[in-house]
Amino acid sequence: GAAGDPGACVGRLSAPGLPRDLQPRPNSPWQTQAAMAEVMRSPTFLVGTEQQRGILDEFQRRDQHFAEEYQKNKPLCFSARAYQKTHPGKMKNGHKDADATLASPMLLGVADGVSQLEEFGMDASELPNELLRTCEELGMSQLIPERPINPQDAYRGPVSLLKEAYEETESLGSTTVLLAILDNSTKIHGKLHPMVAVLTIGDCELLMLRRLHGRQSGLQAVFHTEMQRIDGHVQTPLQLARVDDRVDPDFDEELALEVIERGSAVHCVSAYEGDIIVLGSDGVFDNLFLDEIVDICNEALQPAKPGGSFKPTQPATLSQIAKRIVEESHAKSMVGKGGYLPDTPIGRGGKMDDTSCVVGEVVEWTRAHSDVWAQVRRRKQWRNIVTCGGMDHISCRSCRSAEDGDKYEVDLQKSSSHERRSERAESLKSGAESGDENDGKCSIQ
Repeated sequence: GAAGDPGACVGRLSAPGLPRDLQPRPNSPWQTQAAMAEVMRSPTFLVGTEQQRGILDEFQRRDQHFAEEYQKNKPLCFSARAYQKTHPGKMKNGHKDADATLASPMLLGVADGVSQLEEFGMDASELPNELLRTCEELGMSQLIPERPINPQDAYRGPVSLLKEAYEETESLGSTTVLLAILDNSTKIHGKLHPMVAVLTIGDCELLMLRRLHGRQSGLQAVFHTEMQRIDGHVQTPLQLARVDDRVDPDFDEELALEVIERGSAVHCVSAYEGDIIVLGSDGVFDNLFLDEIVDICNEALQPAKPGGSFKPTQPATLSQIAKRIVEESHAKSMVGKGGYLPDTPIGRGGKMDDTSCVVGEVVEWTRAHSDVWAQVRRRKQWRNIVTCGGMDHISCRSCRSAEDGDKYEVDLQKSSSHERRSERAESLKSGAESGDENDGKCSIQ
């Protein structure tokens, strides 16, 4: 349907020709009944040759516009940043943030752990973090463009990936899950056409934005997932769990796999260079209306100048957008001028919640990305041999924090080698200084 269409969410005229509000309207009950009977007898109308040719011309013009504006058949990836923060109202009680985020070239993700499990002596953040880390490892090994892979290890879709990731984890907990996976192997009419596969379990949501009318136009929403909540209650989302007898003596992991197979909502959406994807926990989408999120993105991401080509957004800007979305979400539960609480999708004042957000932009996968990924793999292989607590305690927390913070970083504007060395030195310095501050953060970047 519309999800795979480059002009998703753009309406088309019905085959008979006129919009509904311009069709002749019956002016009597008898005419209404007769008209309804006629429609029931002939649900599909014949479209004349000239009318059909005109519609095809219209479709062709629109498809040509997208072919020119967004070059097809080149591998794409995500440039993304994440931000998360415990609501100030919950920090007073010593509450621990149980959210996790994933911002990698081929996968974006948000997992919102169930904090109630702390009452049973469990760390509610462990399963969300381990699950997204495992998804990242599997996805990056399966989805890197132009990388040889054994057929048995090939990407088989988001459901298979999440099932395999869950089976490889050991942590106890319960969490909602949202994944966005960029697949460059999809073919439409025999041609490669990158797609984003979206999988959601629970009440995290994804919003995709696109410049539908050319590079000089503003961003518009083209796709949005829906929450999965049991009986519509804001506190009971569908969840992926692994618990012991303390919580549920009858728990069976087969049920968790069934939740992935039968309970997850899966969508496939066309991906184009310049698309913006916002993933958020329920703390974002319960507190902010969609148009508020779109406005935040448009304020930070200005359209290209006339005649200008696409230029990837600097990661720092994506970080600023994610941070602002989280801060605006928290502000909704604070009394404003006149003593009124702001309006939200779930009512005035929204809710105080741990809030996490990932903001990604679809960009071209380049040789620079391949080089960075090769370095990341070598570093991970070395860490598997020598890690903290192992030989001579190599790779301490602060070093790991400094390295991991930009492990997928690619210089999108091709800055000079001197600038890159300076930025790297500054990154190492700030990472060492903020090691304690970042300890325990759930963001996997």
